[in-house]
Amino acid sequence: MTKYKAAVAGATGYAGGELLRLLLGHPDIEIGAVTAAKSAGSVIGEHHPHLVPLADRMVEPTDAEHLAGHDIVFLALPHGASGEIAAQLGPEVLVVDCAADHRLADPAKWQQYYGSHDASEWAGSWPYGLPELPGQRDKLAGSKRIAVPGCNPTASTLALMPAVAAGLVDPGDIVVVLATAPSGAGKKLATTYLASEIMGSASPYQVGGIHRHTPEMEQNLIACGADDPHVSFTPMLVPMTRGILATCTAKLVDPAITTEGVYAAYQKAYAPEPFVHLLPQGVWPQTQATIGANTAHIQATVDEHTGRLVAIAALDNLAKGTAGAAIQCTNLALGLDETTGLTTIGVAP
Repeated sequence: MTKYKAAVAGATGYAGGELLRLLLGHPDIEIGAVTAAKSAGSVIGEHHPHLVPLADRMVEPTDAEHLAGHDIVFLALPHGASGEIAAQLGPEVLVVDCAADHRLADPAKWQQYYGSHDASEWAGSWPYGLPELPGQRDKLAGSKRIAVPGCNPTASTLALMPAVAAGLVDPGDIVVVLATAPSGAGKKLATTYLASEIMGSASPYQVGGIHRHTPEMEQNLIACGADDPHVSFTPMLVPMTRGILATCTAKLVDPAITTEGVYAAYQKAYAPEPFVHLLPQGVWPQTQATIGANTAHIQATVDEHTGRLVAIAALDNLAKGTAGAAIQCTNLALGLDETTGLTTIGVAP
């Protein structure tokens, strides 16, 4: 059996660590170079003591020289940095970008929401790594470039996709309120993420349509069949290490639409999906059920009082939200079974 050799850039961060954890259990991929910027010259055990098999592995600099000679390169880097590195890697290498540099189809949108870099050379040029989107698996199969989605767009898209695709809701009136763990912001030092600031508190941030994931959410809804979608997105930081709980509402196009009709649409859409778990009616998603798993838990109902759909998704922002998604798409690109090296079993309590 062919063994693919993979490098992980940004290996000392949270996303990089989760990639390494999952790759250690992948039967067809072996871990090659692990790289970082400031922490080059240290060993992985200093940053990820839970990764015992890699504890003594030296962290090398993130540059084209150290990433050369691999079949796969995973980029778990800040936005702007991954686009630069990716441009230096050959077309024969499978490059999987966990950052935002290649997600948005419209360079103007990237410039508007990210601002610090000119994305005109690479925005929109890579297949988008959400296999559950209509027709997306065909685009990922055999690809040498993959743009991994943002964790928040993954949760909100999976919550809304069946209703949008079935034409049950008005895509011009969508509201997403999303609770997320601080690990989604990466392993950076900031007062906002200190334990004394976050424990016992929930706080909104980037309110009023300015969050960078808003255009990505709208782009995904267009891929689901929406015409001119508008998403009002409010994220909230909550005191948990991992996880996302996305509560999404949208105006129904017909007041006669029932919960049973909505649930039937979700059953049809997600019955074949290995990593989307539609819960029994009346059972609502919990983040704790998805920790460590490449799984999204979904539920949907109708608020008859307001004539709105209410759809909720829970997932692990580092697993299905980032590293798990990267490996799921890598499997498709390599022609492997999509589920290889991934689990639907969470860790609780």
